[in-house]
Amino acid sequence: MALRTVTGFKRLFLVLDDDMSRAADLVSVLESASSLVVVCHDNPDPDCLASALALETIAGEHDVEEVVITYGGDISHQQNRAFVNMLALTVVPLDGVTFEEFDCLAFVDHTSGQNTSLDTEIEPDIVVDHHPGGDDGAEFTDIRTEYGATATIFVEYLGELDIELTSRLASALLFALHRERLDFVREPTRREYEAALSVYADAELEVLEQLYGSAFSPGTLDAIGRAIDTRERRASSMVANVGKTAETDALPQAADYLLNLEGVDTVLVYGIVGDAIRISGRSIDPRINMGETLDDGFGDLGSAGGHHDMAGGHIELGIFADEAGDAEQLLDFVSGRISSRFFEALNLDD
Repeated sequence: MALRTVTGFKRLFLVLDDDMSRAADLVSVLESASSLVVVCHDNPDPDCLASALALETIAGEHDVEEVVITYGGDISHQQNRAFVNMLALTVVPLDGVTFEEFDCLAFVDHTSGQNTSLDTEIEPDIVVDHHPGGDDGAEFTDIRTEYGATATIFVEYLGELDIELTSRLASALLFALHRERLDFVREPTRREYEAALSVYADAELEVLEQLYGSAFSPGTLDAIGRAIDTRERRASSMVANVGKTAETDALPQAADYLLNLEGVDTVLVYGIVGDAIRISGRSIDPRINMGETLDDGFGDLGSAGGHHDMAGGHIELGIFADEAGDAEQLLDFVSGRISSRFFEALNLDD
């Protein structure tokens, strides 16, 4: 191990020599490019957006002339919208980007085929993530599943490269670290606390306070109310239905809310979003791996997976999408099966 002084953050970092070379490897890829497109996962959260901003900063410091940050899905969570607006992030939808015009393509906070609407035939040159997965074909891959946030990896890169933090970038990274792990104490590693401490001095705390105070949209509030009304409990686990909503992020917010109920440690929330049934799971039970649970319960019907404590997925409606105008009947049709599959995956019988 090597003890290294990082002057940009004015802190001491204890880093493995092998990890220290990762930032240099990333820079070597960026130095051969004059343009970069950074692809966020669908419906990007603060961890993904802050990581994209950090990569944009690193690229700019190494003479990449053009950087575009793009995403699929929607930015519907009220805090995520406020995050983009208050920190003046320039992000564009996937359909507004011509990928052939860029020298370099980067994925942050996801890997190929995982939670992205991007054509799977488009392969990245750079992948930085903390979720399980892999991109063997990428020129630079740094996937650290032992980390609690992708933002943590980028904090280390910035320190190793001695890049001075702006208050905007520090605020983005600090908020991301809190929302991804520290606020919920969802298995944060020591690295998340160290990363948060290292950027704290440069962050604008007033901006963070405003982000935390961003208001619920009416659609999100309606979804949470519906989840409360439809909740079904078995032992310490719960399933709830938010109905049909235009806001994908309403599902994890409803799941987080229900997790506050006394005696409940595992929650699944589902609803119709567009032409698919979306599911979102949360668990604070260390015996349960939510990513594996959702994959076991719904992987054969669509796409599902995620972390030990939080996961999600979707099931395409297919021919039933034409009937989505009558969402109530459709949800009545599938709700019993969704509940039973979830409880069966948890080995909970009647």
